[in-house]
Order: sequence, then structure tokens, then C-alpha cells
Amino acid sequence: MAVFQVKNNGSLIENLTALGHTRTKIKQLIRHGAIEVNGKVIKDLAHPLLKGDKISVSKGNKGPEAVPTMGINVIYEDDAVIVVDKPSGLLTIASETEKTRTAYYQLNEYLKQKAPGAGERIFIVHRLDRDTSGLIVFAKNETVKRLLQDNWKDVEKRYYAIVEGTPVKKEGEIISRLSETRSLRVYSDPHSDEAKLAKTKYRVLKHGPEYSLLDILLETGRKNQIRVHLADIGHPVAGDKKYGGKTDPFRRLGLHAYFLSFKHPLTGIPMRFESRMPDRWSGIQLSAVMDQL
Repeated sequence: MAVFQVKNNGSLIENLTALGHTRTKIKQLIRHGAIEVNGKVIKDLAHPLLKGDKISVSKGNKGPEAVPTMGINVIYEDDAVIVVDKPSGLLTIASETEKTRTAYYQLNEYLKQKAPGAGERIFIVHRLDRDTSGLIVFAKNETVKRLLQDNWKDVEKRYYAIVEGTPVKKEGEIISRLSETRSLRVYSDPHSDEAKLAKTKYRVLKHGPEYSLLDILLETGRKNQIRVHLADIGHPVAGDKKYGGKTDPFRRLGLHAYFLSFKHPLTGIPMRFESRMPDRWSGIQLSAVMDQL
């Protein structure tokens, strides 16, 4: 579900068209009960909105649109941006050994199938590690890509992390400078002038005898930053063998990008997206790993 905060007084249809939706699309969303204002389903295109109201737009009864074969869910899409929920195990972009099993390739194929001959394509704004799941925003043209990247410091990015053990400090900030070896391993490097500053805030949400669930606020966006920083404080991400993890309870990395908030690069309207915790972390399976959480 996408959530937007109204910047100016006006009707529902005025605000949604400003976000990039066509009148036809808005009518479809209305018909499926997919539009809420301040938590209430709205059926009237002329419904008046006030500055500060929150519009929530979902995919209605059909659920998020899936990209063929790769399990990527399209959370939001307009003529400028596309926000997706990436599964664990899928690269964001191509590597030397993998060219097509990537979110980038699959989304380009999705656009070709959706509008043959339209010439739409995807532009990379940021990345998630292969084994990290969750929200990514892509641009649909070079200008939007540049606008998003130029203002990336203002984007709020939050993750769930399941780590081994429990940090002594239940809330804190980890700051270091990061370098990378030739074997592509990132590490905190206080001695190099070329190392890049990285800042990560964390808060313990729940903890058990073996694992803890952390809320992570990413203040900078360096490669493998969260994984390195949590390993630095002695609590590596579960399933992260590369950075010191000794257990693999979910058969995947215990890291999920669950929250993304930014201003629309063209309209300036605040946009907010959330992704639920992965199924393999919830219910009986999560309880079995984290015990009485």
C-alpha cells in the first residue's frame, strides 16, 4: 500500500492526478475500494481533501501486481517511478555471472509486456543485496533517477534485522568508515582517508535467548553497511556467514527493507511505502527461532 500526504486543499481526483494517475485508473481504484483517506474508504471522486490528509492507495481486491517468474511485487507505479517488493535471493542488477535473474532485467521485461512498443525502461536508483528482501524504488527516466539520487539523504529507509544475541545497548548509533577488499568484503577501516563514512541507527524491538529483532534506520547507503556494522558490535545478522553469522535459521539473510519514504521527484508530494515482515519470519517459524517474543 502507498500512502501520500496531501500538500494542498483540493478534491480527491485533483490530488491523485497530480500523483500521476489517469482518470481511468482512479475510477478503477475507486471501484475496487482501493482508496482510503485518513483510514476511511472513499467512493467519491470529488471528495474534498485538506492539507495534511493522508491518501492510501492499494491494488484493491486483486492484491499487488506480480512480475512474471521472479516473484517481484509492484507496490506502486506511475509515469516517473516504480516501487517494488524484492524477494530474497534475487540480485538488483546484473553481475558478471548473472544477467537475467535480476530485478532490473525482470522489471524491464514487465514494462515491455505491459506496453509493447512504448519504449519504457527502468533506471537504477539504489540497490539491495541479493539476500536482502524488501522495498526498492526505480526511476522511469534519467531525470527522475538524478532527482532521487541527488536527494537520497532525505529518503527514510528502515529495515528489520534478526541478529544473533542481544545488544547490551537497546538503542544506539554505529558510525565508522568503510573500505572494501579486492575480494569484495566490506570492513570498517579507521585508517584510510578514502574509506566512506557510514552511519546506522538501531533499536531492539524484541529479543529472546538466541536472537533479537532490530529496527534499523539507514542514515547512509554504503554497500553491506548494516551487515558490517551489526557484526562490528558483535551481533551479526542471522544467516550472514560472510560477516560472522554462525546460524542460519531461515535459510536466508535475516534482513528486510520494510519502509521507504520520500518526496515524489516531480510533484514533491510525500510518499510512504511499507512491506510486511517476510512470512518465513512470522507466526510459528519466528516463534520457534526467537522463543517467547
